Amino acid sequence: MQRIAITERADWRAQAAAYGFGFHTIDAAPYWDEAAYYAFTLREIERAIEAPTQTLHQMALDLVDRIVGDERRLRQLAIPEAYWDWIAHSWKTRTPHLYGRMDLAYDGIGAAKLYELNYDTPTSLYEAAFFQWQWLEDRIADGTLPRDADQFNAIQERLVERFAALAPRITQPFHFSAVRDSIEDQGTIAYLRDCALQAGIRCGTLAIEDIGISVDGRFTDLDDRAIGCLFKLYPLEDLFAEAFGRYLPRSGLQLIEPPWKAILSNKGILPLLWEAHPGHPNLLPARLDDGSPLPPGWVRKPLHSREGANVTLRLADGHEVATPGPYAGPCIIQACHPLTAFAGQYPLVGSWVVGDAACGMGLREDRTLVTQDSARFVPHAIIA
Repeated sequence: MQRIAITERADWRAQAAAYGFGFHTIDAAPYWDEAAYYAFTLREIERAIEAPTQTLHQMALDLVDRIVGDERRLRQLAIPEAYWDWIAHSWKTRTPHLYGRMDLAYDGIGAAKLYELNYDTPTSLYEAAFFQWQWLEDRIADGTLPRDADQFNAIQERLVERFAALAPRITQPFHFSAVRDSIEDQGTIAYLRDCALQAGIRCGTLAIEDIGISVDGRFTDLDDRAIGCLFKLYPLEDLFAEAFGRYLPRSGLQLIEPPWKAILSNKGILPLLWEAHPGHPNLLPARLDDGSPLPPGWVRKPLHSREGANVTLRLADGHEVATPGPYAGPCIIQACHPLTAFAGQYPLVGSWVVGDAACGMGLREDRTLVTQDSARFVPHAIIA
């Protein structure tokens, strides 16, 4: 694994505009950054990223099977009791899921370590699946990369295949939904909708704010039709807290991601994974924060924090990094396994699972040890 500085493509911003990549720059700061790329060997990808991702995914699914009927565990995860039966039913009937991303610390030397699962509303998808692949093809064509360069990236193909497999089980009308004013989220659902259309699925888009409730408790679109299936790039725990959340279990609404993803999108799953697989080389020791003494190096994370918000990291030497944010409530304590610096940047690997298959990755790098929403996306290549 190497970080290699290169010259940007002269026309990449024009390409981004042409392909609808409207969030390559956020708040006047670069999000997409191709002034460097990360180079890997095929052996690294297969053994250190792809295989562990597949194993961790299966371990997580096995754990859901044990948690859905365990009231004590559901309380530890701070999942409201009103949704327990709904979540359990969605798992027992194997309500289909689409995708997820796990964040891994990897430095090219030791085993990749799982930081967390983003299995309900994962973003950085379009740039990982499409735009970095376009970057690879252009860099091979202009001679910057060797002709046999490759990328761990079958994400788009797997998404189209997964939508095709889900098509018979999707209830119409089917909408993709996100917060109206989130450029990144709107870009993500537009990309996913395009993948669904390629798979032959009729679907539309709808702002979360425009979803209504009928007198009989059905979720409706702007035409007052009961929504059959909703892909919602909006956290399940936030839906639970909304005034209309109480209608979910009896609404007949099919959700993608399904209700059982509330278990895996919760950082409380990390202590449970460690408890089930103590000493696993790709896991970090973790426990619920019960106020007991902390180890020399540790990280505290709220169960539902996102984008590195409200994280406190303390290294073994006492150096501490703390991030602001809106999240509160129960926390976990995870052993501190700091990211490795490459040219002063700290890369985090986002490893993608579509359906149940590990199929690609994207890297985001930050200037600090905690990867936040200001982190930049940097492309990668497999150099034999």
